[in-house]
Parts: sequence; C-alpha cells; structure tokens
Amino acid sequence: MATVKMLSMTGADAGTIELSDAIFGIEPNEYAVHEVIKNYLANQRQGTQSALTRGEVRGGGRKPFRQKGTGRHRQGHSTDPSQIGGGVVFAPKPRSYRYTINKKLRRLAMFSALSSKLQENDLIVIDSLGFEAPKTKEMIKVLENVSAAKKALIITADTDENVMRSAANIPGVKVSQVGQMNVYEIIGHTSLILTKDAAEKIQEVYA
Repeated sequence: MATVKMLSMTGADAGTIELSDAIFGIEPNEYAVHEVIKNYLANQRQGTQSALTRGEVRGGGRKPFRQKGTGRHRQGHSTDPSQIGGGVVFAPKPRSYRYTINKKLRRLAMFSALSSKLQENDLIVIDSLGFEAPKTKEMIKVLENVSAAKKALIITADTDENVMRSAANIPGVKVSQVGQMNVYEIIGHTSLILTKDAAEKIQEVYA
C-alpha cells in the first residue's frame, strides 16, 4: 500500500491515505494505454463522411465530345473520375469505426494510467471538495492552493453540480466522476486530482 499525503482545499496538510499497489503501484504498460486510447478515439468518430461514386453523380448519357479531332483525351462519360464534376474513385461512405477490446486490457490500461500519475507526482488527493454555490474564482483558488497544473482532471465520487459548474469556464480543467473517468482524459491532463471519497471508490470498484 502506498501512503499518499492528502491536502485540504486551502492547501494545508490533511493527513494521509493508503492507496492500493494493485491499482496505483503497478509498472505502467504503455501498450495497454496506447490500445485503449486508440479504441476510445475510434469510438468517438462519427463515421458520417460520404462522397459520390461515378454511378451516383448527376450527368452521364451521351458521349461528352467526339472521339477524335479535339486534341483532348478520349472520353465516353462525363461522370468519369478524371472529369471535373465526375465521381470519386473508392468514395468514402458512412460507416462505424467502433470496436471493442477485452476487459482485462482496459483494466490494465486504467491501472497503468493511475500508477503513472502517482509515480510522476502528478496525483493530488484532496480530503473534500465542495462549494455552497458555483464560483469559478473559488475553484481557481483551490487549484492554486494544491499546486495543480494548468491542465487538471478532477475526479469526484459522485456528481456535484456546484463543483462541475465552478470548473466549467476554466481552460484546461475538467471535472468527471469515478464511473465516467477514462484513460484518455487521465493521460491527457497533467494533474489528476482525486477527492478522498473518489480514491476510496476507485479502489472499491476495481478491487
């Protein structure tokens, strides 16, 4: 078990918390992280790109110009891809880019991402995080107090509307919940900020 120092919202020492070595203390697996991020990005693609083939563009019918004597290359159809306004060769069509990867690999990637943040001293644990009302200035002050980087991902145990709205207008800062966090966002943010409840819930979920 790794012992990590906790901070309060003011940046003061708030004790320590034990983090499981099985989740936060493994040797990061770059292959697993790469595969899961690639899968995540592929699943985000809409796949709505489309172009018309020569059979779908408007036109065709008679031969556009006579075979010989014009000085131009011979052409029998105005929808040919070599013509202006013609169809597209191997035109892209709407498709789904989604694919699945196994649970074991996803878990390994998640543990690798969490472990790398701890090993690189980019993991910050706060004993609690909450506001009486949405206040961007208050959130900025908290981030400064705990020495968070400009790109920070805040993970809470459950949805807290005031916390989410307080961070909504801060560039580079995002708030998520334990059930929604993903490897792409963890790796994409420099600082990972966990509330005490979130850290305990992560260990409970992935136990």
